[in-house]
Amino acid sequence: MTLSLSGLASRSLFVFDPEKAHGMSVAALKTGLVPACRIEEDPRLVQTVAGIRFSNPLGLAAGYDKNAEAPDAILNLGFGFTEVGTLTPKPQAGNDKPRLFRLVEDRAVINRMGFNNEGHEAAFRRLSARRPASAGAASGPVGGIVGVNIGANKDSLDRIGDYVVGIRRFYPVATYFTANISSPNTPGLRDLQARESLRALLDAVLAARAEEEARTGKRVPVFLKIAPDLTDEGLDDIAAEALGHDLDGLIVSNTTLSRDGLKDQRQAQEAGGLSGAPLFARSTAILAKMRKRVGPDLPLIGAGGIGNAEQALEKIKAGADLVQLYSCMVYGGPGLPGEVVRGLSRLLDGEKVQSIRALRDTRTDHWAAVKL
Repeated sequence: MTLSLSGLASRSLFVFDPEKAHGMSVAALKTGLVPACRIEEDPRLVQTVAGIRFSNPLGLAAGYDKNAEAPDAILNLGFGFTEVGTLTPKPQAGNDKPRLFRLVEDRAVINRMGFNNEGHEAAFRRLSARRPASAGAASGPVGGIVGVNIGANKDSLDRIGDYVVGIRRFYPVATYFTANISSPNTPGLRDLQARESLRALLDAVLAARAEEEARTGKRVPVFLKIAPDLTDEGLDDIAAEALGHDLDGLIVSNTTLSRDGLKDQRQAQEAGGLSGAPLFARSTAILAKMRKRVGPDLPLIGAGGIGNAEQALEKIKAGADLVQLYSCMVYGGPGLPGEVVRGLSRLLDGEKVQSIRALRDTRTDHWAAVKL
């Protein structure tokens, strides 16, 4: 296998503990050691989703830039958008270390981080200090598109209240919000996906958004991030509540508890959520099943296992408007987003379409029929 220079640079971090290597990569971005990737905008990749203009459909998922330390440097890698967090009202240390594991044979990662982050105030200060938008920059409060992923503190007595606080605190600086109720690493968090709990959460979060919209005169979209381990009944419930509320879209999906088909059976025993290449099929099937349930109008962001342009386009064909990656960058390096975006343009040459939107849902039926 031939590695790109960025891939070699990424592999050089493998001599370090995974969490230490993660911190080093964030530091490298912050200090400008990672070169920017200049991509000429392809009009075929431009879309407006939930009222936001995206220069390309590829985003970085939450979990990498937990504390909003380097959003603009990340955007300069070629991403059309990035997402910071998950952020909780109070700082918290997360779960005990070690809590991050590479499964190199599987091109996968297992994590049980537990929403470790510096809290709302530290991230708010950083996002407030972002530089003004340059000419031609993507739409957003300041420069490029930066979503804010919000969650609840592990010891919170009012978890729904934590999400409401997140909406209110970051409303001036977020391009969009993601309510993360699908991490497997905070005990009881996924219970918020149950229908009655989800209804209460969406009622509260969207009421807070409506109040902020009335106060500021701007609407900030709210997405809901769901798990890939849902039953058909769970998907039915989430679809019904999403369509019954003024929700702007869903992110499908988070990490999985499944360990099916892994080569590294030793590391597979570690508790936590699995992400990376093995998640692609499951997350894409769940995406398509959700698209069938919500119909054509609700925006969906597809996440899970994307490592190249072909997989990014397959997510779109399965029903995604936009896509996100993260874990595959551990193996592909910082050059991966640029490779994916340029690859999408090449694939559209072969598809002979004027917009990537024309390919959405063309393989939804195929993926929705996959048995999990």
